[in-house]
Amino acid sequence: MTDNNLNEVNKDNIRYVMITPENLQNSDADNDEIDFRKLWNVIWSGKWIIIGVTAIFTIASIFYALSLPNIYKSEALLAPANSEQQGGLGALASQFGGLASLAGVNLGGAKADKTDMAIEILKSREFFSQFVDRHNILPDLMAVKEWDRINNSVIYDTEIYLPKSDEWVRQVKPPRQIKPSMQEAIETFKNLLNLAKDKETSMVNISIQHYSPYIAKQWVDWLIRDINLNMKSRDKQEAEKSIAYLQSQIEKTTITEHKTLLYQLIEEQTKTLMFAEVRDEYVFKTIDSALVPELKAKPKRALIVVLGVLLGGMVAVMIVLIRYFASNKTTNGDR
Repeated sequence: MTDNNLNEVNKDNIRYVMITPENLQNSDADNDEIDFRKLWNVIWSGKWIIIGVTAIFTIASIFYALSLPNIYKSEALLAPANSEQQGGLGALASQFGGLASLAGVNLGGAKADKTDMAIEILKSREFFSQFVDRHNILPDLMAVKEWDRINNSVIYDTEIYLPKSDEWVRQVKPPRQIKPSMQEAIETFKNLLNLAKDKETSMVNISIQHYSPYIAKQWVDWLIRDINLNMKSRDKQEAEKSIAYLQSQIEKTTITEHKTLLYQLIEEQTKTLMFAEVRDEYVFKTIDSALVPELKAKPKRALIVVLGVLLGGMVAVMIVLIRYFASNKTTNGDR
């Protein structure tokens, strides 16, 4: 076959197309439009599946939201108690800090440090153990199921605790115990307790969440009272030991200046004892007392239902798309 004949065949049987960037862009746009239309058609064809699945999720989320018991939050605002006795100690600190430290007497007057220490004590295992034993809060902490508003009483989960016989009956695997340990209880308590200190004002916000608004308020009051008693007891013991030591040193020394200093230190420690005796709000003063909350803090039932609807819609669309692509794959495989 000659070159002329070959050229004639090529011209007759082959269609030459010039590819330009504009052609490619238009082609991609057409494909995107077609894909979007297909996707919409697939979703629209499965609208009853989407409606059905979304309805199931919506109903389930409504029942779930309604099944959750209300949780109430009671809170109080505290301020560090003024420590007038610190003024006299501070005046002595610059002159006799060395001797006072030997006596175990703190002349620093660090009010902020005492507040921070009180907050850390509130979070400690030792304080919590004493709090549980003093007020017998373990059943209300670990076994309450809901609160009966009409009778103002808590309802216990009888699979965990029997209130009439004061018996723990829950089924747990080791290392958990039938009666909750302090380690387990304090982890639960920490989820209910919130302590927040404002760095600028040193104000402390303390709050408790519970199924019963009355218990939440009661626990806040108990915590404030107990931490004041705890800090008061610590300072009293320290002051009494310091006074005993200082008195023993007075008997040993014959230097008049030393005796004068020791008597001044005893005077300041005596002031500490006096303040501890007369003050109920020793480390924290209540600015805004805890109240019995009328409105729940959670759950946010409307939000739960909205999230349920959105989740149901997404799952339904995924089901429709998966069914479509699976059927296409099967059809193409058969071909």
